[in-house]
Amino acid sequence: MPSNLVDSLFIFMLAGFIGFEVIKRVSPLLHTPLMSLTNALDAIAVVGAIVLAGEHKSTFATVLGTIAVVAATVNIVGGFIITDRMLKMFKSSSRPAK
Repeated sequence: MPSNLVDSLFIFMLAGFIGFEVIKRVSPLLHTPLMSLTNALDAIAVVGAIVLAGEHKSTFATVLGTIAVVAATVNIVGGFIITDRMLKMFKSSSRPAK
């Protein structure tokens, strides 16, 4: 493996671990604003993945770009679903009193 690839994989794994540890310690009250921020960041990742997949530099790069587009899109949709679920928790119920 080239040194450049090993360095890139190390940085990716380190960023994933640090990101997981930071997100894990966030208070539940902050999850909705945090999800909004992560959805915005994932939108940037989708654009980058589309560019990578569209360049057609190699079959491997195209496959990785396509996987990145799918993964980031799933992450965005999941973020919106979780945000919607969190916001529904704060809505008052309009049930008639008995």
